[in-house]
Amino acid sequence: MTDTRAYHHGDLRRTLLAAALEAVGEVGPAALSLRDLARRAGVSHAAPAHHFGDKACLLTALAAQGFDLLAQTLTEADGDLLEAGVAYVDFAVTHRAYFEVMFRPELYRADDAELTAARGRAGAALRSGVAALPTGGAPADTDRDSLAAWSIAHGFATLWLAGALPDRVGDNPREAARAVLRRLST
Repeated sequence: MTDTRAYHHGDLRRTLLAAALEAVGEVGPAALSLRDLARRAGVSHAAPAHHFGDKACLLTALAAQGFDLLAQTLTEADGDLLEAGVAYVDFAVTHRAYFEVMFRPELYRADDAELTAARGRAGAALRSGVAALPTGGAPADTDRDSLAAWSIAHGFATLWLAGALPDRVGDNPREAARAVLRRLST
């Protein structure tokens, strides 16, 4: 068991969320149990429920962390939509446990204020790349274009994670995503 002193020093939230990420990576978000989480964190079986209330609240906190991390990742693309799309796919691959929770709203409290704000920051980071697109004189429809960009990057990421893409795309998700997403901007 892990050292339970972290619980007594106020690090229970961080400890439980780290253990939850590990568990989601192994069993998926739906199969996560608070009892297993307590065992992984080295705390009493009641500690996760006492701290978060229930599994949905724990997954809400995990989803909020994931959206904040995604927002940071997309912001690093500095308004370049192609690079934001590549960063999105890379995020899904390198932070798969977060990704699997973030897009399963039936498992968490989608109306949570912290989660809503984090999701908004991620959306704003994506929209900044879309806003920089040339419109060719037509009125910009940033909302529609953001939905299109997100759908394409998310679809590619989901197909990559499922192993559903043909072998010819290669074994590097960033390079494969860049090649596919670049076709949309030409």
